[in-house]
Amino acid sequence: MVFPDRLQLPPSFDPALLRRDLDALSATPWTAHYVQQNYEGDWSVIPLRCAAGETHPIRMIYADPTATTFVDTPMLAACPYFRAVIAAFACEVRGVRLMRLTPGSIIKTHTDLDLDIESGAARVHVPVVTNPDVEFLLNGSRVEMKAGQAWYLRLSDPHAVANRGADDRVHLVLDLQVNDWLTGFFDNALAEA
Repeated sequence: MVFPDRLQLPPSFDPALLRRDLDALSATPWTAHYVQQNYEGDWSVIPLRCAAGETHPIRMIYADPTATTFVDTPMLAACPYFRAVIAAFACEVRGVRLMRLTPGSIIKTHTDLDLDIESGAARVHVPVVTNPDVEFLLNGSRVEMKAGQAWYLRLSDPHAVANRGADDRVHLVLDLQVNDWLTGFFDNALAEA
């Protein structure tokens, strides 16, 4: 079966409640993304769920493909709605991060190996704060994501992001272990196509 490179998933979330939880973390420091050659400007992260035993900020934001046990970070305790979003996914939720791209910043075209449903690892983006001038390109075509939507993106394919707006772009990013519940959304989408 050939899966699409993007799919808006049926769960949708309340943008005001997402923003409330983001605001609850206003005093929490953001950690610069560790792959600095992939971006210009400010691309930074707050870890909400990470590999067990990690305490260094860089290790907490790293999506370790070899990790088998994941734990919530202390930051997630202040975010009841983010916890509800995570619970809405009926599959193993591995790492969860808030990822911020400030105005004028860009993420250069790159690929993330093995981040595709075919390899068993799905990355889902839930925009918390966005603006119409954020350009997310996947395989050269734009993916328009609105606050509260949930999007699977096959990030093993080439993708890039530019925030040409005046406001931060913050996404809640979930790394999921693929199971029948998740692939069912793709089966339904392909059947309707």
